[in-house]
Amino acid sequence: MFMKKQFLIIACFMLLLFSIPLSARAGDLPGQKAKGQTLLPPVSEMIVNFTRSTGLFSFFSPGPGNEFKGVGNLFMIGVGLLLLYLAIKKNFEPLLLVPIGFGAILSNTPLAFMSDPGGVLYYIYTIGIKTGVFPLLIFMGVGAMTDFGPLIANPKTLLLGAAAQVGIFITLIGALILSEFVPGIHFDLFEAASIGIIGGADGPTAIFLSSQLAPHLLGPIAVAAYSYMALVPLIQPPIMRALTTLDERKIRMKQMRHVGKVEKIIFPLMVLGLCIFLLPTAAPLIGFFMFGNLMRECHVVDRLSKTAQNALINIVTILLGLGVGSQLSAHQFLNLSTLGILFLGSIAFSIGTASGVLMAKLMNLFFETKINPLIGSAGVSAVPMAARVSQKVGMEADPQNILLMHAMGPNVAGVIGSAVAAGVLLTLKSLAV
Repeated sequence: MFMKKQFLIIACFMLLLFSIPLSARAGDLPGQKAKGQTLLPPVSEMIVNFTRSTGLFSFFSPGPGNEFKGVGNLFMIGVGLLLLYLAIKKNFEPLLLVPIGFGAILSNTPLAFMSDPGGVLYYIYTIGIKTGVFPLLIFMGVGAMTDFGPLIANPKTLLLGAAAQVGIFITLIGALILSEFVPGIHFDLFEAASIGIIGGADGPTAIFLSSQLAPHLLGPIAVAAYSYMALVPLIQPPIMRALTTLDERKIRMKQMRHVGKVEKIIFPLMVLGLCIFLLPTAAPLIGFFMFGNLMRECHVVDRLSKTAQNALINIVTILLGLGVGSQLSAHQFLNLSTLGILFLGSIAFSIGTASGVLMAKLMNLFFETKINPLIGSAGVSAVPMAARVSQKVGMEADPQNILLMHAMGPNVAGVIGSAVAAGVLLTLKSLAV
């Protein structure tokens, strides 16, 4: 009896639900509709509308003319999940890949429009990345965390940082050549320069330069730069092993001399002074980098230094990662030009790694004190990832060989070198215009 009453109640409710739209339409006569009244459509139409508002429908039925959009979004969500896997499972630079991967998932969520004008990711990207604000704040934080002692103690390693920037200019030429022979790819000089800077493995510098020279390519260039930075442990070791012998990898370097406080304070001021006099276009990057380092070394603004090293750079890293991930949307990423940028970026990064190793081998022909060629690969600007890779590959050959501090010299030199290269390219723009 109780079950029958429940059934009758449910049946009456369903009958009432279906009758509401019908009665509303029947009474919708001139003069009878209340002002501002909203009428419900039929239940069948509401069900159809609800189905069309789901993510599954948008993925597989995006509408005429957009047949591949939904599948493209689904593919890019897979890319975001892959980045999360590399960060969480393989521990490949999680500070970068976790926000980038999650940002990619959010930007490809259908009907959310988070990376479109008005969306939260759009504002993060426009305000922080497109303007170049986030890269400069990152540079300040990196400067506050950087110890220039290894570079000051062994100034020869500056040559290794400079050699690693060769990939930037070779890739610039390669981008122009690619534009001549590959249909659908047309990079001008400024676009090629923005692509070449990926070879420095310096995400903030790549973002800053491309925002000045080729802002329409800022998204894929930022993604490529940060992706290759995060994949340093995968890309560099095979190149390092291929270009060195086992005996070279076993070279033990002498302990560095102690660097005093005065030297560490003078160094950032001296570098900034040279930049002001010789290459003022690089002053924003060099200036923020050296300002952060001066806060660290002067020991009178410890609160500011610790804020730049921790809270500030962590907040900016989160926002910058989400902003970069927002550019991994399918309609921006899945095109021939972007694939060309990714290809050229990998070439630039590989050449930069090889150039640093080969420069170290060349220096060993002229200097009595030998340099382990492995630290030459740290000449790219991925701080301190590239230095850690030099240490890891060196310990494979000799577990007692400690190369980390020696590798930090060319590593921080690479940051300066990539900023100088960006300044040179910006100077060429002013000359061309």
